[in-house]
Amino acid sequence: MLAASAAAVALGQPRAERGYTTSVSPRLVEMYSRRFGPEARARLEAWKRDAAERKRSPAREAALLTEVNRMLNRVRFVEDSAHWGEIDYWATPAESIGSNGADCEDFSIAKYFLLKELGVPIARLRLTYVKSLRLNQAHMVLAYYARPDADPLVLDNLEDAVRPASQRADLVPVYSFNDEEVWIELRGRSGSPTQLRNWRALMDRLEWERRT
Repeated sequence: MLAASAAAVALGQPRAERGYTTSVSPRLVEMYSRRFGPEARARLEAWKRDAAERKRSPAREAALLTEVNRMLNRVRFVEDSAHWGEIDYWATPAESIGSNGADCEDFSIAKYFLLKELGVPIARLRLTYVKSLRLNQAHMVLAYYARPDADPLVLDNLEDAVRPASQRADLVPVYSFNDEEVWIELRGRSGSPTQLRNWRALMDRLEWERRT
């Protein structure tokens, strides 16, 4: 189970409240169309329209989780080494949509930022590193906690269905985080996991996109 009682470690990062979907600028769309090909424009514009429509017609959170999970799972799965030429690259949502390629971290990141923009509180969302027994490798999912002590719901690029963590015995949690905190599953550990350097790099690229 993705335990809510794991140790919390402050990230020291500013709280990110901005939207990174509907606020994507025409200039950034143009830049990514040149970078990823002419079809990127249609993908990015469709993604922005979908988010804007959801903002105008808000859904119950349970339905929203399933809709966002299923919609973003349509992006192609591509390993970082093949897609970005790096072993572990955390793409911005616009990069994932524009390039039509993502791995598990990118799927989870795109879902996290879109759900935040659609009004889901940060405290209910955690990007969660797990060991996937099905894949026998590290994996990332997005966990949603209706309450701090709730059995979280899991948004996973491997499944369109959003199921409680108690029904996902194939996932063994390692650590989780959001804009505000990191939760370490093994008690007694301290400090930030080294992977969070990727989070800081991601936030820098999101800030650059926002200013573009």
